[in-house]
Amino acid sequence: MSDAGAPVPSWTATDGVGAALLDRLFSQSVVGLHVLDPELRVVRVSDPTDAAFGEHLLGRHITEAYHLARPDEVRDLLQKVLDTGVPLRDRLIRGALKDVPGPNRVFRVSVYRLEGQGRTLGLLSAVVDVTEREKARSRAACLAEVRKGVGRFLDVASTCEELVEALVPRFADFVAVEVVDDVLRGADPPVGPLGPDVPLRRAAQRGLDGTSNQDDLGDTRRLPARTPFALAVSDLRPRRVALHAGTEWLGADPESARLVRSSGAHSLIVVPLKLRGAVIGLISLYRKGESEPYDVDDVTLALTAAAHVALSIDNARRFERDHVIASTVQRRLLPQSEGARVALDTAHLLLPGRNSGCWFDTISLSGARTALVVGNVAGHGLQTAIAMGQLRTVIHALAGLDLEPDEVLARLNDTADRLAVERAALPPGDALHRESLTATCMYAIYDPFSRSCTIALAGHPEPIVIAPDGSTPPFEAPEGPALFSTDSSPFATATLELEEGSILAFGTSALLPDAETTARVRDALAHPERTLQELCDGVVYSLPADSHPDGAALLLARTGTIPAERVATWELAHDRTTPAVARTLVRDRLDGWELDEETVQATELIVSELVTNAVRYGTPPLHLRLILDRSLTCEVHDSSPVAPHLRHARTVDEGGRGLFIVSQLATVWGTRYGRGGKALWTEQEVPGRA
Repeated sequence: MSDAGAPVPSWTATDGVGAALLDRLFSQSVVGLHVLDPELRVVRVSDPTDAAFGEHLLGRHITEAYHLARPDEVRDLLQKVLDTGVPLRDRLIRGALKDVPGPNRVFRVSVYRLEGQGRTLGLLSAVVDVTEREKARSRAACLAEVRKGVGRFLDVASTCEELVEALVPRFADFVAVEVVDDVLRGADPPVGPLGPDVPLRRAAQRGLDGTSNQDDLGDTRRLPARTPFALAVSDLRPRRVALHAGTEWLGADPESARLVRSSGAHSLIVVPLKLRGAVIGLISLYRKGESEPYDVDDVTLALTAAAHVALSIDNARRFERDHVIASTVQRRLLPQSEGARVALDTAHLLLPGRNSGCWFDTISLSGARTALVVGNVAGHGLQTAIAMGQLRTVIHALAGLDLEPDEVLARLNDTADRLAVERAALPPGDALHRESLTATCMYAIYDPFSRSCTIALAGHPEPIVIAPDGSTPPFEAPEGPALFSTDSSPFATATLELEEGSILAFGTSALLPDAETTARVRDALAHPERTLQELCDGVVYSLPADSHPDGAALLLARTGTIPAERVATWELAHDRTTPAVARTLVRDRLDGWELDEETVQATELIVSELVTNAVRYGTPPLHLRLILDRSLTCEVHDSSPVAPHLRHARTVDEGGRGLFIVSQLATVWGTRYGRGGKALWTEQEVPGRA
């Protein structure tokens, strides 16, 4: 141990130790050391591996020695260290020697002020070349952005847009994505190699300015032979190509030659979009200007990104194909024409979207009434469209029974419960086993004689009612449980008396999601002078863009009445002479309507049988009504709840043939129940009025 009072040796330049230390440090340091004087001129540099390095630096100002990306910024940073003495640590600076050819490098720089004898002597900077590390970090960040940002939407064009946004400017100065034209329509991609006659469509492109040249977007082309593009989709391998004015293959591809000349591109990577041996498309990545040419590691990144994008495009393509099939099935299951309605004008609008379970219907009922139906099965795909078709078929069957709206929904819900049980009984491996069913429905009946609309809801939004003067009368319908729900609450009805010319609007929940949107729709409908189709279009115009991505259905109805000259009503006595009286009344009325004799005779016989049944088995009061529209309707009302049944009488039977005769003469017939009893009705086709 040394004595406590022994002097500490001083290693200074005078004894040679300090000078030897500095020489060794500058000659052996793995870190590039620069000494700058107060004028920011280079006075000493550690020996680099490049022998030409030092001679280009000594005595030169730092901004003259290096070709810096931001020389003014670097000069200000160094001057700040001189002025304040606060070190600059680990700052990334891009640049290269001015007189030595080669691409820019990335340096990590730390700068310290040198002081001695009470004055500032200059700066010491430690420089580490981190170009390769920064390239690797940049590639990793770019690839992470591709994985994070590409494939969020099940749409081919959107997926391609996401790719070019992720790559520019992180990896390329210009990117173009071309997809096989049939793939954009949901078709299966062709197996490689791709033939020269297969067209590719420009699905997305982007340059450094953040925008794409819209002139080329959407164009189709067939790849010219003997070009990197054709070769890449032939052997399904990428190509890395240096571009210059004398590049041989540019003569065979004028479009690419024009792009190279206009952009100054000097480096190109062409990567095929492939999946399981099938060709989906092609990615072209360009670098231009001062950007470094692509290297082998860049090709690896491009391949990895292309594999991710190809899978995302294939998922979107499969979804698009399934969506097209489901949408086609949905539209085939919906009414194919409006059809004329008695005393009621209707129009509809079906907005496309992901959901394939929207439906609507207008169903003619007995007594000149009309059933109005709107519903929605939540979900998308073919199975959703099939479930919608099942419910719509049941609605049609129930409508023919002349039930009240709440009874229709109750029986429809019973069917929905059976469908849910069938789905739950599927094998656990079936995808449908894990998908629950959810649906809503609205069923309304409009009666033109009472000008009333009776409505029942199953988890569906309330209709919007617009009076002839454009006002909105108050109306509140009781909400019933949605179909397929566990709620066993009963369905209820609400009846609204309407003025002639009122408008009823029935929409799915996607069209009326909240009070604000409902108010917009109501305002768009408050123009009763417009046609129904104009009102439908006005509703769409009033909504913000992309406000119904799931699709929606809208059904509009304008109420009316039966003209008095087309209706005849009589109250009949309840005795055995009444059938003869009814025949006389009917003949007189039908002669006034100028109907043909065959129709008159058939109607006389129908009315005679219906009135005879009412007199024999019914209870008073007794009413007879004829309605002439596209068909001729006969109705016999009485207060008895007992309905007659069709019988097939034997040869020796003296009776029981009445309803059988009616069924043969009428197009359709049935029994309708109400609070005041029942009505037997028939409909006959009238020549010239269909």
